[in-house]
Amino acid sequence: MVVPGVDGNTGSWSTAAGGRSRGLEDLLDAGTIVVDGQGLMTEVSPRAEELLRRSATDMLGRDAHDLLHRGSCGERLPRSRCQLRRTILGGRTGQGDQAWFERGDGSVMQVGWLVTPCRMPGPGPGVLVHFYPVSLPEAAGRESASPTASMSELDRLALLSETTTVFASTLDVQEALGQLVRLVVPLLADWVVVDLLTEEGGVQRTAVVHYREGTLVHREDLEGPMPPVPEESSMPLALALRGVSATLTGPEHYQGALDSGIALAQRDLFQAAGIHSAAVVPVRSQREAVGALTLGLAERPGSFTAADLTLIEDIGRRAGLALDNAWLFQQQRRVAETMQRHLLPTLPRVPGLEMTARYVPAPQASQVGGDWYDAFVPSEEVTALVIGDVVGHDLDAAGGMAQVCNMLRAYAWLQHEAPSAVVGRLDQAVTRIGMVPLATVVLAHVACSPDGAWRLRWTNAGHLPPLLVEHNGRARFLNGGHDILLGTGFAPARTDAIAELPPDSTLLLYTDGLIESPARSLDEGMNRLLRQAAALAQHPLNPLCDLLLHRVRPADNDDDVALLACRVSPRD
Repeated sequence: MVVPGVDGNTGSWSTAAGGRSRGLEDLLDAGTIVVDGQGLMTEVSPRAEELLRRSATDMLGRDAHDLLHRGSCGERLPRSRCQLRRTILGGRTGQGDQAWFERGDGSVMQVGWLVTPCRMPGPGPGVLVHFYPVSLPEAAGRESASPTASMSELDRLALLSETTTVFASTLDVQEALGQLVRLVVPLLADWVVVDLLTEEGGVQRTAVVHYREGTLVHREDLEGPMPPVPEESSMPLALALRGVSATLTGPEHYQGALDSGIALAQRDLFQAAGIHSAAVVPVRSQREAVGALTLGLAERPGSFTAADLTLIEDIGRRAGLALDNAWLFQQQRRVAETMQRHLLPTLPRVPGLEMTARYVPAPQASQVGGDWYDAFVPSEEVTALVIGDVVGHDLDAAGGMAQVCNMLRAYAWLQHEAPSAVVGRLDQAVTRIGMVPLATVVLAHVACSPDGAWRLRWTNAGHLPPLLVEHNGRARFLNGGHDILLGTGFAPARTDAIAELPPDSTLLLYTDGLIESPARSLDEGMNRLLRQAAALAQHPLNPLCDLLLHRVRPADNDDDVALLACRVSPRD
């Protein structure tokens, strides 16, 4: 180790008497470590081993921040909050007395530190870190008796701001619960317990998580249904679940006879976890209590204070709003999906035609779309095939889809007209009634001539073109009969297109969710569909659809998908 000011490379100082002093580490009561430019420890003094209760072997080559630096309560700190690391990696001089190091036995020691640059044997600069205890471990334990004792008012506000930001980023209940756990453990507690009220009026212990040896341990054995909440109970958990009040509590409140089964369950939790201090707060939405949050201290000394309870109450309030929003979005998703699935038809049985369909909902709860498919027999000679998409990704889009789908069926059944005439009538209705903003649709008629040949007649209102795949693997898009989408108000004279369907060929009608992706163009998506469909031409129809969804649908797709496949029988 080479230290600035040391005579030569011997590591000893010259004395006034002309002799040599003892080694530097013999004169200091501080521990000393050398850290390279990457933050890794390269040398450790004996005094450092003694203070940290770790061997040099345990420390050399390890990242100094990851191994040693902790918060006042022993929690791991993000690198962005590590002033010591910034000083080390910057290769500059610095000092401070508000740092805590974790020792080999798991205890936390408050230290003062001094960092100064030094020369390293290898390439790149390094730093010399001197650290010394500023208080005894027992005193440090008393100073951190409250989990938030070392948090300034600015830190508390920053935590609440981060809580709001994190909860606002998700509309998934399970993800929101996971974010809640990571926010409070281990920063505020060793244990976190979430109890939620169910739609049936019961209580479900949804999450029990313990922070142990640097990891979050989920205690599924302590989760599950809970006893009912009695209206007359004055125990902390019952009060929180009824939205009455937040409480500081501990095992002492659960001695003797208890007034309810839920109080017994909470006592069993405290005993199993070893919790000696707890804060129990309501989790409230804007309308009512939706659950309760329990934070517990077990391995960590000290107790929660009134100031801690106020902070935890604020977190519980934000968690309640986030969970309520997530539930509302999931409810909207369920309603829209139920509507869509009830409206999606049972495909008819038509001699000589094999049909199958797929509908895949959007992955996000807020992205409910208006995609649909349909197939019906408006006359003895014709089978109608439909694929469509109402613009939008919400419950209104799903409702608009239902109206367009039913009106199209009604016109097709009553008029027995060509596809272009039926879609023209539908366009006028959509424009005049104003029930949906915009929509795309393909209406196709499949018919078999007396000689056994199958023909397709279709019109396309702004939708993606159908794909025809022959049995020998030849594939092409049917681009004819293409006009503008529904609902624009222009009411054009729509046209039909006609194509022969070769024996054993497959017709694919699909929505844009199958091919569109933010990462590639629409042409790339269509070419991908064309290649994959051609390669699967001789597969049975059901496996063909499943494989197309697997191979073609983009991984970053956030839209729903409707797919209708029709295969004509080989000619006898």
